[in-house]
Amino acid sequence: MLIPIERPSAAQAAGLDRDGYLLLRGAAPLACREGLRQAFEAGVGAPEQWAAPRANGWRHALVDLDPVVQRVCRAPAVLAAVGHLLDEPFFFSQVEGREPLPQAGHQPLHRDGAGQRAVAALVFLDDFGPDNGATRVVPRHLDPGAPDETLAQVLSGAAGDILVFDVDVLHGATINRSGARRRTLLLSFMPERLRAEEDACRAVRNVRMDTREVFAGGALGLPAVATDDLGLAAI
Repeated sequence: MLIPIERPSAAQAAGLDRDGYLLLRGAAPLACREGLRQAFEAGVGAPEQWAAPRANGWRHALVDLDPVVQRVCRAPAVLAAVGHLLDEPFFFSQVEGREPLPQAGHQPLHRDGAGQRAVAALVFLDDFGPDNGATRVVPRHLDPGAPDETLAQVLSGAAGDILVFDVDVLHGATINRSGARRRTLLLSFMPERLRAEEDACRAVRNVRMDTREVFAGGALGLPAVATDDLGLAAI
């Protein structure tokens, strides 16, 4: 059974089509943010907790069983943006925490899997900008094909913002020059038709959560999802 989701506003849909990403201001409600930070800190552990090695220069957190994390990952605005980008039924496949260490975290501009059909989202748990390792992106309509740093735009914002983007959009973190905290949750959403491939590598990806839900992507005209008193999807 497909779970109904909202559609983005006309302006949001146009931005997603033009740029391939959307920065949702304050989409993680204030009442949830401290709980998200607590989940992040509780999930940081020794490298041995990960089935596959993680990149140096980052703190990594296992968070996918935390109920507050689960609720925010299903925020209606996030699901609406993901559904628009994928335009087909999809599922929430993964979430983990990441934070660049001081003087570390820089990534070259890249795409997450050449030609891969997927959408990612970053839930920012701290204020972010060019001083503490914020993400930079090349809007889809400016993308020349090969990475070009002169076209990259460094995003800035506040704790509670959520960036949703097509994984084929050129992007990458910047170096954390100031050393200020820049914790995020990294979410992945995949088309339902690719579930078998994702399930085959659950252990390597350290996925412990239930991923059986299937959301209705695309302009299906379904009613909005039920939400709780925080404005989050009721699960």
